[in-house]
Amino acid sequence: MYAVIRAGGKQYRVAPGDVIRVEKLGANGQIEFPVLAVSSEAGQIGPQAGARVVGEVVEQGRGAKILVFHYKRKKQYKKLRGHRQDYTAVRITEIASNGQSFKAPELPKKEAKPKKAKSESGEHAAQAKSAASSAKKKSAAKKAPKKATKKK
Repeated sequence: MYAVIRAGGKQYRVAPGDVIRVEKLGANGQIEFPVLAVSSEAGQIGPQAGARVVGEVVEQGRGAKILVFHYKRKKQYKKLRGHRQDYTAVRITEIASNGQSFKAPELPKKEAKPKKAKSESGEHAAQAKSAASSAKKKSAAKKAPKKATKKK
């Protein structure tokens, strides 16, 4: 099952479990979107009264930089501006219509990785640095000075 929703002046086709990037929303937690159309199991698509789409905010951030360059030839006019669009990533958790509710599967919980002891990593890093510096000294000692050549 999928639905067509409106967010930020744009339309999105979503299904339970989808993650979409919409224009920045001020809300945190759960968001309910206006529904334009819903597909049913019978293959029918259209607006349905009482349909609702619920999502949860996953993250908020800024997109990649876009460079806007204005240029007029022969007029010594150049202007360069950058832009980064704010976005909100939303995971669709539920689509409900006609008494049916389709929910997204729960995400598995991430297990915390065990942290290494700082003393071990510090010792290994110090040993690696000393080995690298001694190798550089040996290679510098092996090189013979260049002889000057006579010009004819």
